[in-house]
Amino acid sequence: MFNDEEFNKPRNRMASANQCNELAALVTQQTDGKGNGFHKTAIHQLEFQRESSVSTALHTVSEPLLAILVQGKKEVLLGEETYCYGAAQYLVVSLDLPLSAFIVEATPEQPYLGFKLNLDPRQLCDLITAQPSALAKPLTTGIESQKKKSIRGLFVSTTDAPLLDCAIRLVRLLDTPQDIPILAPLIIREIYYRLLIGEQGEAVRQIATSGSNMQRIAEVIKLIKADFVQPMRVEELAEQARMSPSSFHHHFKAVTSMSPLQYQKQLRLLEARRLMLAENSDATNAAYQVGYESQSQFSREYSRLFGAPPIRDIERLRTP
Repeated sequence: MFNDEEFNKPRNRMASANQCNELAALVTQQTDGKGNGFHKTAIHQLEFQRESSVSTALHTVSEPLLAILVQGKKEVLLGEETYCYGAAQYLVVSLDLPLSAFIVEATPEQPYLGFKLNLDPRQLCDLITAQPSALAKPLTTGIESQKKKSIRGLFVSTTDAPLLDCAIRLVRLLDTPQDIPILAPLIIREIYYRLLIGEQGEAVRQIATSGSNMQRIAEVIKLIKADFVQPMRVEELAEQARMSPSSFHHHFKAVTSMSPLQYQKQLRLLEARRLMLAENSDATNAAYQVGYESQSQFSREYSRLFGAPPIRDIERLRTP
């Protein structure tokens, strides 16, 4: 005998597929004729991505975000982990993370389409504070036990019908800009609510939970980003996180999938690439500016991350 939940699964999947098609049509309408890449909208937290072909890696430091994959397929690399997701799935990044992203399915006829919403931890915190009873269910193990655990700062899940409905209504607002100031904040707040009560609610909650390991690691990451050129002092960072050095290293890797030193290295290499590409800096000067003392070490680590030595990589990026 099937219970009601099992009986309704095919119907729910069909409903989600129809909603995803509707969202794809709306995003297509908003990005038609604008070319490939990211497209900002009149809703400042919302932008779309459209790509008509598979792509080489996009390397970036992502801030907290919700990304619903509307059409196509994508792979995201965090450290040595690979996350694959397709249409009607979503990815959440909970804190600033260096990521490599690849579009793996896209054609001019069926372009890759993505819905990206930047997440504001303060708004999440306000929602949790305002509605503690409505959002209490995910806390079955108690707040203290959750603070002791470390949850990865990136996850992929299947988008359910209520969350897709929110996304559709938010995109539709772009056709009535006079409604955006009043209705967009309400719909975004509902999106936060859907994430908090969803299957990854515990991970979303930790973004805004004071004292959680994720929040403490997020605070340390701000310090690393602000001064990544200087040699890293793990003991000082651990003290800032109110952890022992060994505990800090363990929790940092659990949340980010990399060690603090690996995190700093990716920040340095990304900034060196930006200096060479945007400011015409040569490899030697860029390496020095981001904190490298050894040019050979810089070239070796740069090649490992970007797949080519600095000069060849920059020439490739500048080639139309």
